Amino acid sequence: MRKRLIPLAMFPVLLAPSMALADYVSEERPAATFAALPGEADEVLGEIVVDVKDDLTDAEIDALGRDFGISLHDNSPGIKGDANLAIANVDPSREDALIEALSHDPRVERVEREAVARVSFVPNDPKYTEQWHMTHVGAEKAWEYGCGMGVTVAVIDTGIACYDKAPFMKGTDLAGTACEGGYDFVRDRDEAADDHGHGTHVAGTVAQTTHNGFGAAGLSFCAKLMPVKVLSQSGSGTMADVAEGIRFAASHGAQVINLSLGSPMKSRVVEDAVRYAYNKGVVVIAAAGNSGRSVGYPAAYAEAIAVSATDRNDNVAWFSSRGPQVAIGAPGVAITQQTICQGGRNKCEQWGVFNGTSMASPHVAGAAALLVGLGVSTPDAVRAELQATAVPKEDSKLFGAGILDAAHAASHTHWIHVAWRLGFLVALFGIVARRVRSKGGEFSFGKSLGLTGSAAALFASVGLLPWLPLAKLSALVGVNRLPLELLIRPFGEWDLLYSANLHRWLLLASAAPVLVLTVLFLGVRRLRPIVGGFAIGTAALLAQLALSAQVSFVLGATMLRLLAVVQVMLCVWIARIALDTKRA
Repeated sequence: MRKRLIPLAMFPVLLAPSMALADYVSEERPAATFAALPGEADEVLGEIVVDVKDDLTDAEIDALGRDFGISLHDNSPGIKGDANLAIANVDPSREDALIEALSHDPRVERVEREAVARVSFVPNDPKYTEQWHMTHVGAEKAWEYGCGMGVTVAVIDTGIACYDKAPFMKGTDLAGTACEGGYDFVRDRDEAADDHGHGTHVAGTVAQTTHNGFGAAGLSFCAKLMPVKVLSQSGSGTMADVAEGIRFAASHGAQVINLSLGSPMKSRVVEDAVRYAYNKGVVVIAAAGNSGRSVGYPAAYAEAIAVSATDRNDNVAWFSSRGPQVAIGAPGVAITQQTICQGGRNKCEQWGVFNGTSMASPHVAGAAALLVGLGVSTPDAVRAELQATAVPKEDSKLFGAGILDAAHAASHTHWIHVAWRLGFLVALFGIVARRVRSKGGEFSFGKSLGLTGSAAALFASVGLLPWLPLAKLSALVGVNRLPLELLIRPFGEWDLLYSANLHRWLLLASAAPVLVLTVLFLGVRRLRPIVGGFAIGTAALLAQLALSAQVSFVLGATMLRLLAVVQVMLCVWIARIALDTKRA
């Protein structure tokens, strides 16, 4: 059912380099994260957000409004079937009484004031040309193991320059980046074009077209971008739009969400939306804020990964918000990416060098996309891997677990998977050999497996050539990455390269392909080593998946482990039959 909320306040988003906004970082005075624009407050007087019960009909919602003397209208009438928020304009003098009364009505789940959220961004004079931040997080080494292929990252922001449709234009350095889905919650339309510039800059750090001889690089340059516009051309938006944007992204296929925006005000509807995304297996990354004080929202919510900003000397940026909610730090000073000008019209674009936790957050989102593309896709597993591989720093309130190291995260994920799968492969070979001999059969690696059976076992467990340096080899010989990625991955992860959502079903990482090979080739003596080797390799892969439970499986972690164990036993049984050289 659709959730309905009533906006509580507008949140101005500080974006444009030309704007003299109160929370811009400058050398003259400190930034005030989420500080209001001159003359504006952090709440919108006369607007509240109400989250009603999911099963209420439109007529019942209208009746609710009449009972309290307010008029509820749909925040995004163009969206059906997702979170749907309703807006009510009320007498400011009645706000407290209405919120109190509505909170006790059984038809209402949440009610709160609308609050202001702002992009955690501080523009800088665009003079820097090199992306020190990419090399600082180890992008080059990370690209040897993956580039986010098959992953969709939702950038919930001012939109992205994704569209070649007048009057907007696609960014020239996004030409090779796929944009998928998306929605404009500001104007209620499908095209979430960027008319401000902040969202395009943020999106570039995630997935700017790379190795194209032009412009800048993105950390997960093979990933798809989902533009979700919740902030207007003036840099403002409502909590209702942010909440709907999060739910939209989670419901429409995003595996990672980046939120380079925030507010000092709590919003239960946004918190519910973050939790909704988390429960659907989506990794939510959020900028901590630029106040130099406490972490803002939604970054401070438990299900979000809050990111502070660091400089090239690995010091926390003086404007970066801080507190126990910070999960990790990432570069957020002098960050270079392409952005738009003239409201995205007239093919006007520029290279911006910006400061802010808004710029730090997409580095972590890009690293998260790399991990999802490597088979680590549950929110908890992604957080754990990012934090375990971060460069340690002493003050956790400034840096969380440390500073992002995408190279370490990607390499550690790849090699730990290879090590566990090879270990299980050796152990399972021993089990199969003993089972064959205990049944009076014969087993030897030379006769039972040979080269073809051994290759099949590696193909199913770790990939044929898991040590290939992908980025270097691809650049050296001019080969598309896809064939190389297929070589370093086990067969069970091939669907991941097409779609991380498809991989949630684990159709290839299962006993199903083994059963197909068994039916087709078990009766062909020369091909039985392939059947047996592939069965043991698949069992090794499944054993590792059961051990780690890092994949967002559609039926949950418990069912993943249970089904994996059952399928391991089935694969071992098939391998015992196929590799017994006494059998005809």
